[in-house]
Order: sequence, then C-alpha cells, then structure tokens
Amino acid sequence: MPELPEVELARSTIEEAGLGRTIADVDDADDWVCRPHLPGEIREVLVGRRLTAAHRRGKTMWCDLSGDGDRRLGLHLGMSGRIIVRTNDGGTVHGGDPVRGVDGTDESVAKPEWYRFTLAFEDGGSLRLFDKRRLGRVRLDPDLGDVGPDAGEIGVKEFRERVGRGTAPLKARLLDQSTLAGVGNLLADEILWQAREDPHRPAGELTADELTALHKTLRTATRAAIRHGGVHTGEVIGSRHKGGHCPRCGADMATGQVGGRTTWWCTAEQQRPR
Repeated sequence: MPELPEVELARSTIEEAGLGRTIADVDDADDWVCRPHLPGEIREVLVGRRLTAAHRRGKTMWCDLSGDGDRRLGLHLGMSGRIIVRTNDGGTVHGGDPVRGVDGTDESVAKPEWYRFTLAFEDGGSLRLFDKRRLGRVRLDPDLGDVGPDAGEIGVKEFRERVGRGTAPLKARLLDQSTLAGVGNLLADEILWQAREDPHRPAGELTADELTALHKTLRTATRAAIRHGGVHTGEVIGSRHKGGHCPRCGADMATGQVGGRTTWWCTAEQQRPR
C-alpha cells in the first residue's frame, strides 16, 4: 500500500493545487469508499466550503475545512490510490501511488467508476480520488488517536524511546503504526538495508548510538523516496526478488517472513549469527 512518501506526494498535490478553492459540488455516491457516511452526507458538509490546509501523519492524510466548526476531511489512498487535481486552466497535478498503467490523468481511458470521490470547484476544476482497486477511504473528522508520531518528523530522543525496546524484531517495530507512523514494508527493507541492520534483530538490543544512526537513516531514506517519486525508487527495492543481489556488495539477497511481512535482506551485510 502507499507508504509515507506516496501519501506525502498526494498531500503536497492538494497543498499545491487544491487549497482555497470553493467547493461547488461533491460526488460521494460510493458508499463503500465513503463509509460509514451515506451518499450525500459528506456533500452536505462540504459544499460552499474550502480546503484550507492539507496535513499528513504517517499514512493518514486530512484537510482542514473553512467555515464554522472544527471540521476535517480525511482521505486515505488505500492500496493504490492517487489524488488528481484539475486546475482552473485545465492543467493536472497529481500524486500518490506510483503510476501503474492507467493512472487517472487521462479520463478517456479510465473507467468512470474508478474516480471514487470528487470535489468540483466553482472555478471549473476538481479534486478526485482515483482508485482502481476501491480500497481508499474518505470520511469526515477522522480519528487520529491510534496513530503514532510521524516517521519523517519524529525526533531522535523519542525515536530511541519508542523503537529501541522489547523483544520484537526490529522490522516489526518499524512497521508498528502506533509506535511510528508511515513506514511500510518496502521502506522498512530500504531503511534496514541502508543501515546494514538485520531485520530479525530484537529491537531492544540496539544501543543508543545504533538507534541514533538508524534514525538518521530513516530520515535520509524517507526524504530520498519523496524527492524521487516514491518508495519504489529505493536503492535495494529492485533487488527484492529471487536471484537478486545486494546492490552494494553483490552478495545474494535472502527472503523470509518478519513480523508477518515478506522481507528481503543482504546475506553478507545484514544477517547476524543466531
């Protein structure tokens, strides 16, 4: 599913092209994507308002709304969603899951039902959630209570306290969204490969210096993925396959389950004696 970098690209798309535009109409007819809201319920709240700010914590994204009350519009990309914003001059700004085939920017080749949620602006433009797999989510006033601190923003002290504890494998700790929000399967493999850390290593074994170094690697890998267009651009991602070799030392890549997720690591630089 989209990880922190993809969601940040979607958030920045809204910030760049979707804010401050008066909402004239809303298509919220998809009662699965917009659950638990009934068709028309989100429209009733949004028409006449503007998106005033776009926020993200981990993989969770939401927009502040103008008008009375502290209302928010939550947008979740699901497994492969994209945000597509049409400007008032007919241009397109988009961000989210990396383009795979039809990406929604060309309406002539996309099925109409793949646009799961639409804001129509008074100036003639629009904001759409494009999601072929129908796994995205739109809701009013999303609950952020179970979401941990953002992986891209967390300070080193809090990172050490949250990640460097317990007997859970290090990769499983990084994937725990209540511990640290935004790291998904691919980004975790990239971070641990860059840090030369064994994904199986108990998180509580890491020293303060090792955790400080891992925090720095997390920030570096995350920022690079955002800058280059998504987690798929990571240095080791293309080697996560049978017969793959470490792009740094050339050793075989190994695979297995860690924390219930398929994991890849370098057999020379990341695998400690057990």
